[in-house]
Amino acid sequence: MVDHLANTEINSQRIAAVENCFGASGQPLAVPGRVLLGEGILTKECRKKPKPRIFFLFNDILVYGSIVINKRKYNSQHIIPLEDVTLETLPDTLQMKNRWMIKTSKKSFVVSAASLTERKEWISHLEECIRHLLTKTGRQPSTEHAAPWIPDKATDICMRCTQTKFSTLTRRHHCRKCGFVVCADCSRQRFLMPRLSPKPLRVCNLCYRQLLAEKKKEAEADHRQPEPICSAIPGYEPSSGDDSDKSDDDKADQWPADTEFYSSEVSWSSFHS
Repeated sequence: MVDHLANTEINSQRIAAVENCFGASGQPLAVPGRVLLGEGILTKECRKKPKPRIFFLFNDILVYGSIVINKRKYNSQHIIPLEDVTLETLPDTLQMKNRWMIKTSKKSFVVSAASLTERKEWISHLEECIRHLLTKTGRQPSTEHAAPWIPDKATDICMRCTQTKFSTLTRRHHCRKCGFVVCADCSRQRFLMPRLSPKPLRVCNLCYRQLLAEKKKEAEADHRQPEPICSAIPGYEPSSGDDSDKSDDDKADQWPADTEFYSSEVSWSSFHS
């Protein structure tokens, strides 16, 4: 499919249309050899609640964003290199069916498709692209993945101390190492994890002790003293690490009403040939 679509006018038009839908807030997507293989709407399990997201599968990257006007305007663009992706099929829950996890070194999250057939199509195409990329580059599949964040509503109490009850005044936090929902007292520490961020990130007390022990062991193996790895950040406000809620409510002011996603009708989930 990639060889068939590469360097074709229809492929160029499709990529240009995606760029147009993201507007100035998105990054350029047209590069030599890049092919848009398909797109569709998947439900992403976000921190506060599941939300529809538009996904675009290219032969080397996966792009997704928030839907402002379907086929017209998207924002909050995220770009994931496919060679860093590992997939894991998940069982259904009462709330979500046809689930799987997209795991990367920087971020891992759960998505679900509208049907079992769609999930099979997405996973099949993703795995084929990943295999092709790894074969081409000679890289091994990624083995280190960021922990997915447990949704806020999954628990009413801190998952570490199991004592603190969350409320409008007692807010939830997430450990960037394990993804657990924790209270402020159980996540006062920061730890530098360069794989995730150039800045020290909030971690729960248990993960902090484990990370300290790992750092100490590495330092002893290298016969040198461990460098400072924690930092108190004045005024630090922990990021959700997730899509912005307000992006779903953005209005399409100043967006051309006659902008077309592209001329052909596109189903809920579509892979191009």
